[in-house]
Amino acid sequence: MQLLILGLAIFLGVHSVRIFAEGWRNARLVAMGEMAWKGVYSVVSLIGLVLIVKGYGEARLSPTLLWVSPTWAAHLAALLTLLSSVLLTAAYVPGNAIKLRLKHPMVLGVKVWALAHLLANGTLADVVLFGSFLAWAILCFRSARRREVPPAAGPASPLATTLTVAIGLGAWAAFAMWGHAALIGVRPFAMTPAAGA
Repeated sequence: MQLLILGLAIFLGVHSVRIFAEGWRNARLVAMGEMAWKGVYSVVSLIGLVLIVKGYGEARLSPTLLWVSPTWAAHLAALLTLLSSVLLTAAYVPGNAIKLRLKHPMVLGVKVWALAHLLANGTLADVVLFGSFLAWAILCFRSARRREVPPAAGPASPLATTLTVAIGLGAWAAFAMWGHAALIGVRPFAMTPAAGA
């Protein structure tokens, strides 16, 4: 659990600089240059992510159960993670209507993803992990909404929007069926964990 908390502090801490220290971030960008700043940001983020994965994996070996989620919660979580996948995809596909309307689909996607996992999981490690991401996403979204957003660069493309939904659906299906078990050790649509979990 200590590794998980340390990883979350590092990963979410570096991702919260713009929320709590916008002026300091801008000063570092000027002093270091954009490429150097992004390099340090990426390395620190990666260290935090590795600690999160390792800490969460260790915490799952001796879980502290807080509640047992009902069966319907897992089904709802599956639908919410599908929505989350589309939102995350929308952050990267230019010209799609989802991004043009919501402005910050990635942060919203993280919020939906975290909420989905809190609904379906009731251990202390899950609450710490997904609760932290949910709290961060709420603060980040509020911060982003307060900042001035440049006007949209033209009307949405129906093709880009369709592509966004298709890629999001495909990524969700692939991760749910194969990636989740390979990386996390849990099959979302099975009653038992993957071998070796």
